[in-house]
Amino acid sequence: MNQILEGLTFFHFLRPIWVVLIPIALLLWWHVRARSNVRPKPPAGLAPHLAVALVVGGDHRKRLLAIDGVVLTLILASLAAAGPTWTRVPSPFVTQTAPLAVVLATTESMLAVDVAPNRIERAKHKLLDLLELRTGARTALIAYAGTAHRVVPLSEDPEVLKPFIEGLLPRVMPSDGRNATAALALASEALRDEPIPGAILFILDELDSADLPAFSRHAEDGGVGIVFLAVASSKEALALLERVPGSSVVALTPDPSDVREVERKIASAYRNALMKDDRQEWEDRGWVLAWPAALLTLVYFRRGWTIALGVLLALGIGGLAPEPVQANDFEDVLEDWFLTPDQRGRLAFEEGEYEAAARYFEDPVWKGYSLYSIGHFAEASSTFARVASADAAFAEGMALIKGREYRPGITAFEVALERDPNHEAAAQNVKIARAILAYLERVRADSDTGEGSEGADKVVFDKETKGGEDQTLNERDRLKVESAEQWMRTVETRMGDFLSLRFALEAAEADR
Repeated sequence: MNQILEGLTFFHFLRPIWVVLIPIALLLWWHVRARSNVRPKPPAGLAPHLAVALVVGGDHRKRLLAIDGVVLTLILASLAAAGPTWTRVPSPFVTQTAPLAVVLATTESMLAVDVAPNRIERAKHKLLDLLELRTGARTALIAYAGTAHRVVPLSEDPEVLKPFIEGLLPRVMPSDGRNATAALALASEALRDEPIPGAILFILDELDSADLPAFSRHAEDGGVGIVFLAVASSKEALALLERVPGSSVVALTPDPSDVREVERKIASAYRNALMKDDRQEWEDRGWVLAWPAALLTLVYFRRGWTIALGVLLALGIGGLAPEPVQANDFEDVLEDWFLTPDQRGRLAFEEGEYEAAARYFEDPVWKGYSLYSIGHFAEASSTFARVASADAAFAEGMALIKGREYRPGITAFEVALERDPNHEAAAQNVKIARAILAYLERVRADSDTGEGSEGADKVVFDKETKGGEDQTLNERDRLKVESAEQWMRTVETRMGDFLSLRFALEAAEADR
């Protein structure tokens, strides 16, 4: 029901001029109907009451006329030609699942046992359930207490997030508190560069009233939608969350219904963002009305009771079917009799069945788009390479970059610019790809020279100084030089200890 209401919000016509035909058709219908209902004059010399008795059916008006079907067909055809639409055409380069920044409160109050086994463990379980629902979606993780920290950047692999989720406990945070303002800033930053922003999910027990102004500013500035999953049952806490403008509040439940509700609200926010994205074209839904108009037109090839014939024809077709037609059988009929492989591939692509679309398509560009959408980036790049156009070279570059083939990706973007110097997307992405490659080469060079390989094995903070600057200098320098993946391989302690060390370093760096 919510999706229907959202669709009505964005409903419009692509070619509204065709709607002008509807009042003309209604005027024609009224004129013909009025003439058909005029009773003929009785023959001269015959009493009127006898004339009425002698005319068969003279006391009854015709309930169905041919003009009724004609006008109905004209109205349907006019609406179809007007191009009704309420959705965007799915883009192969925009993930059809909302990116999400999850903000987990890691405060001392989350250790309360009013929710078994305690609030934070229940919050983790709900988060893991949500990740299963969002397989393939980009998700970032942020933790906060007295300070806020980015735990994992946006990632499509839920397995990357799981060990970090398990390690999050109040003891790993540098200081206690409820600084949701800082967490909101980090979450907004995580989604800032996304082509279409998704939503922010706060999993918490309560919100400090001092953070309300930050959330109000976020809503006033047109920030992404915020969803609260409240793990506490306090009426006061829920009432405060409901005061946050532009947000939705979902209360914790024993069953998975709360997680499903959160996913629905995130998907709703994402659909609204897609509708407002002018880079995607509106999808023409006129074909929905064109089919019944075409079927009504068929019954006018013969004279007589056209409407009754159409009804009988429809009933006859339904009665001849011995058993329900299976979807797969119908698709096979379409493929063999009515549709080309490319047409069937396009139907599968629009339905989000990208793997099937990749099998059907013969067109190399659309086949490449389908392979790209299911993550087969190597095959997609080789498919795009067969087409000598700027858009194909750009798509090849995107597939190569997704497959972490940065140098070939840069080359593909440069080819796209050679073919079309005004290709803005290629010009922008070649800069980004070069920056990524330069960063990776710099990190690799620093690692090869051994810079930052020596440092303190243990970090001890001096309470008398500001963050223990002298004691953490070597470790902090190493954190800057090495990538997260390299540093993780050198850490042999538990994830909680790793997070505690990392958060402490970040807090000390912020105090400098």
